[in-house]
Amino acid sequence: MDAQRLPGAPARDGERIVAHVDMDCFYAACERLREPALDGEPLVVGMGFEPGETIGAVATASYEAREYGVESAMAISEALEKLPRKLDAVEDPALDVEEAGFYRPVDMAYYQSISEEVRTILHDNADVVREVSIDEAYLDVTDRVTWADVADWARELKATIASTVGVDASVGVAPTMSAAKVASDRDKPDGLVVVEPGEVRSFFDPLPIEDVHGVGPVTASELEALDIETAGDLAAADPDVLDDHFGDRGLEIRRYARGDDERDVTPRGKPKSLSRETAIGGQKEDSEYHRELLSTLGEAVANRASRKEAFYQTIGIKVVTPPFDINTRAHSLPGPVDDPALVQEVALDLYDAEFTDATVRKIGVRVSNLSFDDAEQANLTGWDDPSVPDVDDVEPIGEARSTGESPDLPLGQSRLTDF
Repeated sequence: MDAQRLPGAPARDGERIVAHVDMDCFYAACERLREPALDGEPLVVGMGFEPGETIGAVATASYEAREYGVESAMAISEALEKLPRKLDAVEDPALDVEEAGFYRPVDMAYYQSISEEVRTILHDNADVVREVSIDEAYLDVTDRVTWADVADWARELKATIASTVGVDASVGVAPTMSAAKVASDRDKPDGLVVVEPGEVRSFFDPLPIEDVHGVGPVTASELEALDIETAGDLAAADPDVLDDHFGDRGLEIRRYARGDDERDVTPRGKPKSLSRETAIGGQKEDSEYHRELLSTLGEAVANRASRKEAFYQTIGIKVVTPPFDINTRAHSLPGPVDDPALVQEVALDLYDAEFTDATVRKIGVRVSNLSFDDAEQANLTGWDDPSVPDVDDVEPIGEARSTGESPDLPLGQSRLTDF
């Protein structure tokens, strides 16, 4: 989808360029990666929900499910009244199968693994990244692009996420964090909105008051009682009136409505791990090809760690096998190192120990247990150091998980997972 350019002053370089990346219906998108036949179907992902039960709350509702009135945070029991389960509709002649949907429980470990793939792409495309949740982040790309080419940069970023990971992202670009976040939500799903310098105030003015950063439902209700219903109303409001009613927070949200936001995009602490992985076109049972990929990925992730001046003590691999079983294996070293050749060697040894005959959908390399101090790295005498446990003695840091049978299939229908 092309970036929407808002009318206003011409773009000018020298202004900060902030992008807000928000993954569309992320949990549902991840479930569709695992079960492609869910594409286009009403899909609800529930917290505290078990297949066949009515307890829990909606974590994510696909856009198709939202058309039936299902919303995030809604009780599963209420969601089921609006959108019955497919299997229930098959068994109950009073329900229409065509007006039913699919329900899945939250699988946070799986979603986190997909999120890590997205984060790798974000860090590759920006010097400063602030991750604020599993499915959204701010990027400062001031030193990477200009306002003249930022729309092309954003399109390429979205295309890379879609082709590499398989999920869609909406991106908003603006000179401030608050404007970028609002922009990313204006053209969902799969949207791209660029708000250039000089356009922020005109962009905000017609928006409902709830769209202003920091304005929740209660504050919005209190503002409406003061006849402040749009961001433009808030921007023009008497600051003394806002101060009397809301204190400093009232003045803060007024500044956001006026496009004034001096916050910098700052990373949240140091990363705990760094990884690189790639999807394999189709499914391949080709150990030499897999080993070549691992070697390349190992070099890339080690070089990335070196650029960040990070030492690592654990080296691991990720191997995704059909239908979508995630296998992670790792080896811990006696101390932190910065050694690209060792990363490649360990990754290959972990692969050779278990996966040479595997059919692989995706493969990756990770370094973790990172340290960023100037301490001297561990003095490893070699991979055969007796103080280092053999690969076969290392416990896997994660077990393969199987998707199992899909609980919501209509009777007589094959399971949805179809790779």
